[in-house]
Amino acid sequence: MKTKVDTFLANLESWQQELTHLRKILLDCGLTEDFKWMHPCYTYKGKNVILIHGFKDYCAILFNKGALLSDEHNILIQQTENVQSARQIRFTNISEIKKLEAVIKEYIYEAVEVEKAGLKIKLKKTSEFEIPEELALKFKENPEYKKAFKSLTEGRQRGYLLHFAQPKQAKTRTSRIEKYTARILAGKGLHDCICGLSKRKPNCDGSHKTIKNFKLN
Repeated sequence: MKTKVDTFLANLESWQQELTHLRKILLDCGLTEDFKWMHPCYTYKGKNVILIHGFKDYCAILFNKGALLSDEHNILIQQTENVQSARQIRFTNISEIKKLEAVIKEYIYEAVEVEKAGLKIKLKKTSEFEIPEELALKFKENPEYKKAFKSLTEGRQRGYLLHFAQPKQAKTRTSRIEKYTARILAGKGLHDCICGLSKRKPNCDGSHKTIKNFKLN
C-alpha cells in the first residue's frame, strides 16, 4: 500500500535520490515512519526523533533534540542562532550521504537513546527573548494587539518573536509584524490553521492551498 511518504518522495523535483536513501537508513535503524509537517518524520514509541527535508541548496536530516547529541564528528548545524533544540546534518549529493552512512547511523542511534532516557532541552522562557523594537512600537500604538499577543500561549509567542526578529532590516521586520496582525488578533499562532480544512489542527497542513485566492495572513 502506497504511503504518504511514498507519494511525497515520488513527487519531489529535487533531492529525490538523496531523501530516499536517507529514508532507507532511518528505517534500517528501526524507527517508525510517519508524515508530519508536510515531511517524512521518524519516531520512537510515538516521540518525534528525526525529520528529513530538502531546501534549495541542500537536503538534510534534522534531529529534533540535536542540541543534546555529542556531535563527535562536528557535523551538526544549527539552522539559525534562535533554534534552540533541532540540529541538521546537511548534504548536497547522494555520494556525501553514502560516504557518511555509518556516521549518520551513529547519530540516529544516539538520538534514540536520548529519547529513551527522556532527556529534555531547557528552553529559554518567553520573557528571556528580546522584543524587536518594531514590535514594541506596535504594542504601544495598538493596546488590543498587545493584549492579543500576550494572550497567546508561550510557544506561539516565542514563534512570533523569533520570526519577527529574524530579518536584519527594520522595514522587513515591520512588514512581518503587519502581515501577521490579523492572525494574532484572531488568537492564532504562526503555523496554526485559519482556513478550517487542516486535518492536523491546530497546525496547518497546507490545505488552504486548495482554496482559490485564499489569503494566508
